[in-house]
Amino acid sequence: MTVKAIIRAADWTLGADTEEGAPQAPLHEVECTTCEESSGCFTGERLSVEIWALKHTGLNPTHRSFRAVQTSFWRATPAPTNPMRERQG
Repeated sequence: MTVKAIIRAADWTLGADTEEGAPQAPLHEVECTTCEESSGCFTGERLSVEIWALKHTGLNPTHRSFRAVQTSFWRATPAPTNPMRERQG
């Protein structure tokens, strides 16, 4: 008995997730790389995390480096030539 693999190629598109319930605004967060304290996650504009980072440095003058994370949500959808498109509800 042999095992055969079937690999199918089909076209897909990747873009912003606009499905109902998917977050539409990006999420922003910064983390101090010195102490790993975090701003927490904020939706939409990034001003809140920028202010947090500057205040954190003001309180901790040697903490000047931050890791910035922006999260957006994507969805893969079948392209018009993909047979899966017709099965999509």
